[in-house]
Amino acid sequence: GEVVGIIGRNGAGKSTLLKILCQITEPTRGRAEIHGRVGSLLEVGTGFHPELTGRENIFMNGAILGMRRSEVVRKFDEIVAFAEIERFLDTPVKRYSSGMYVRLAFAVAAHLEPEILLVDEVLAVGDAQFQRKCLGKMGDVSREGRTVLFVSHNMTAVQGLCQRGIWIASGSVQSSGPVTDVVAHYLGSQASGILRQEWDDRATAPGNEKVRLHLAQISRDTDHLDASVGREINVHTSILLTFEFWNLRPDTHLNLSLNLFTSEGIRVFNSASPAQMYACGLIRGTCRVPGDLLNDGLYRVEIMIVEDEARVIYYHPDVLVFEVADTERETSYHGKWQGIVRPKILWTIESRS
Repeated sequence: GEVVGIIGRNGAGKSTLLKILCQITEPTRGRAEIHGRVGSLLEVGTGFHPELTGRENIFMNGAILGMRRSEVVRKFDEIVAFAEIERFLDTPVKRYSSGMYVRLAFAVAAHLEPEILLVDEVLAVGDAQFQRKCLGKMGDVSREGRTVLFVSHNMTAVQGLCQRGIWIASGSVQSSGPVTDVVAHYLGSQASGILRQEWDDRATAPGNEKVRLHLAQISRDTDHLDASVGREINVHTSILLTFEFWNLRPDTHLNLSLNLFTSEGIRVFNSASPAQMYACGLIRGTCRVPGDLLNDGLYRVEIMIVEDEARVIYYHPDVLVFEVADTERETSYHGKWQGIVRPKILWTIESRS
């Protein structure tokens, strides 16, 4: 009945740990002892056969879990209703959007009654309503006496759902215990920020056979792109978020999408570039965030590359982490402004006597 949250930066080893527990990956040393049937939702794109329909994949996953066909039939309508894919049930899943795919994958993993449910970044894809359904279902699973391991960058969701937390960095446990304590230690470690990341070797850069990331950088709007970004970003500073990636296929219809989160994992906004056709080669996208919008605090950027405005083909959480400072109100009578944003709002006050 325990829900355990696993947190850490991208590349820390969170997903690898879940793959070891699912027996997809062998550990280099040590062992994992598992008692019970394991259901899992790992990264989007695993667990289903792309040529099979949604209906066929539901029954195939049940068979993999060792369930009888009659058991799957009993749960079938509930799975389809949760995933909201009734119209596309007999369509091959290779034609599903990323959102449809992850809805069905989560519904299958959560409803086929595993004793242990492993969930990796289910909140990365899908709308807010679906995310709430997922969190609610994970709570239901734990109340039924089953175990949930939940990997997420959303600290608000982790603290709201989990009793215990584990912070992983570079393949090692940095902290383990009550979830509020673990999250506090993790957020404290992020204060240094990630202002620029560059990968010069296309063969080893993060990505896949479709795209590879070359650059992620934050700079002040007045800076030259290649200038140092170490200077303070204050609440009035307009900033540029610049991304470069290699497109490895000709004539592909792509766009960039980014999410900006607070350090606690609360989404500030989502923004996407216009979709267009690209040839093979290096592509740069820049997003300008105006000054007088973000409040004092630490922010995290995740980037997605989307194909045909339907499928997320690459996802990179925490690609940039930066701090916005409000130094003007430190001596104010009420301290700094509260809230996630502090837009410049015009007031008019006049005497009416």
